[in-house]
Amino acid sequence: MTAVDLRSDTVTQPTVAMREAMMAAPLGDDVFGDDPSVNALQAHIAAITGKEAALFMASGTQSNLCGMMAHCDRGDEYIVGQNAHTYRYEGGGAAVLGSIQPQPLAQDAAGLMRLEDIAAAIKPDDPHFARTRLLCLENTWNGQPMPQAYLQQATDLARQHGLATHLDGARVFNAAVARGGDAFQNLRDIVDLFDSVSICFSKGLGAPVGSALCGSRELIDRARRWRKMVGGGLRQSGLLAAAAHHALDHHVARLADDHALAQRLAQGLSNIKGLSVRSAQTNIVFVDVADGLGPDLLSHLERLGVRATGLIGLRFVTHLDVDAAGIDHAIACTQAFFSEGASQTASRSAGTAVY
Repeated sequence: MTAVDLRSDTVTQPTVAMREAMMAAPLGDDVFGDDPSVNALQAHIAAITGKEAALFMASGTQSNLCGMMAHCDRGDEYIVGQNAHTYRYEGGGAAVLGSIQPQPLAQDAAGLMRLEDIAAAIKPDDPHFARTRLLCLENTWNGQPMPQAYLQQATDLARQHGLATHLDGARVFNAAVARGGDAFQNLRDIVDLFDSVSICFSKGLGAPVGSALCGSRELIDRARRWRKMVGGGLRQSGLLAAAAHHALDHHVARLADDHALAQRLAQGLSNIKGLSVRSAQTNIVFVDVADGLGPDLLSHLERLGVRATGLIGLRFVTHLDVDAAGIDHAIACTQAFFSEGASQTASRSAGTAVY
C-alpha cells in the first residue's frame, strides 16, 4: 500500500491544478514590488482577513518573527504561553534577533493562559523592567480551536493595558472551518480581535511554501524591512504566491474533509486497548500509549508504511494527501501492534529509527 504520511499537514504535494496555476503565474521582482502574482496574493489575503495590508513570507516562523519585530523595539517584551510555538519552537528568534524579551506564562490543557496571570505579567512603566508591548496567542492550539470568548477577553485585556495583539494563526483556517457555517466570516470574527495575524499556506491549505503576515499598512511596512534583513526578500516568488492563491480559492472548504478523517482515526484508535486519544477537534489527533510503548509503536507503524511523530505523545495529522483507506490502514496497523503482543513487537523493533 502507498505510504500514509501522518507526520504533519506540511508534507502535502501540490495538486495538479495548483502546479498548473504556478506555471501560469505572471512574474516580476518582488523585492522591487512588481511581481503581480505576489501583489495579487497579498491583496487577496488582506481582503479576506479585513486588514489594510499583507506581506508574503517564506514561512510561518518568519512571519511571526517579522510581526513581533514590527510590533516591538529592542528591550520590549511580549507575553506568550509557555508552550506556544512562537516561544518554544521558533529558535528563540524574537529574543536572539529582535532583542525582544519573552514573558512566558503557564497554560492549561486547552492552551489558555489565565487572564489574571496575563494582567499580573504586564510591567509598570519603570526602567527596571522590559516594556510590555505585545500579547501573542495561537489558534488552533494542538489542533483545538481557541474559544472565541477567551480570545475576546484576552485581547480586550491587552487593549485596556495599551498592548498590541498578534495571532499565530498557522492553522486558523482549520479553526474557522471547525466552527461550521461560513468559514471566511468565521475567520474574520477571529482575526478582527487582533492587530496582526500570521497565516500559513503550507499546512492544511496544501501550498508548498509560504505564509502571510496581515495587519495595518504601517505595521506591514515595518515588517517588510525586517523581512529583508532576515533574508526573506525573494525575487520571482510569484510561482509560490500563485500556489498559495490557488489554495485560498480551492482548499479552504475541503479542510472539513481532513477534520472528518481525523475523527475517523480518533474513533478507530479509541477502540484499541492501551491507547488514550486526547484530541481530534480539527485535523490533529494526539494519542497516549500505555506502558511507554510509544516509540515501539512508531517503529512498527513506520515499517508498515504509516508515519507519525512522537514529540507530544503520538501525533497524527490528516491532510489533502490522506484518504479514508489510508486512515483505515493506520488503524489496522496500530491494532496489529497490540494484537500481536506489544512485548513481542517491541523486541522485533529494537534499534529501528523513530521519526
